[in-house]
Amino acid sequence: FDVLSVGKVVDIFAERGVTDYVRTVDNADGIEKTLEYMKRDFNGLCFTNLVDYDMLYGHRNDVDGYAKALNYFDERLPDILAQLRDEDMLMITADHGCDPATESTDHSREYIPLVIYGKEVQGGVNYHTRDSFSDIAATILSYFNVNSSIKGKAIIDKI
Repeated sequence: FDVLSVGKVVDIFAERGVTDYVRTVDNADGIEKTLEYMKRDFNGLCFTNLVDYDMLYGHRNDVDGYAKALNYFDERLPDILAQLRDEDMLMITADHGCDPATESTDHSREYIPLVIYGKEVQGGVNYHTRDSFSDIAATILSYFNVNSSIKGKAIIDKI
């Protein structure tokens, strides 16, 4: 399968398992480059990291900047949804919490959101609090019918 990386994903995984990548300068650039990748004919995963939420706003306690970044993403989400093919699944999540409203500039909320969308995705499903990030990885592997010994629990049956 193709594994396309937008932003610092390629660095997080030390360039292992990534078939093509592009680095970004900010969230807006990450969204644009994601949209460019979505126009390509590929079979696999496009993995995007929008680092500004963490680096610029969360760790700097910039509540207004964080809110503006979320609003910008909300404005661009219809563009992303318009590029989805019938068989595509969009997963929006985070790698950790970093609340810009806390006193600390460290990671503050370790529960993360998980929103899954697609033509074949059931609406209104609560995935509840998961035990591990590995549940997301297990779900992706299950979606692509890839066998793995990963410890996560796939939720593909709920999707």
